[in-house]
Amino acid sequence: MNRTIKEATVRRYHDDSHDRLRAHLGDVVTAYNFAKRLMTLKGLTPYEFICKTWTTEPQRFKLNPMHNTPGLNT
Repeated sequence: MNRTIKEATVRRYHDDSHDRLRAHLGDVVTAYNFAKRLMTLKGLTPYEFICKTWTTEPQRFKLNPMHNTPGLNT
């Protein structure tokens, strides 16, 4: 994960300020969590895996993870 973030931010782009780097880093982490399919999770994205686990074992969670879905109201 660290190498993935480093390649997507520091090695590829030069940000002029810390604020731009933070914004870009947030975009990279969001794309990773909602779009990157991982073989270790049987082809699911990290978010899909968490939602699937929540539906089968809701007692393991304090909050509903489906409330954190990015969309029009975020």
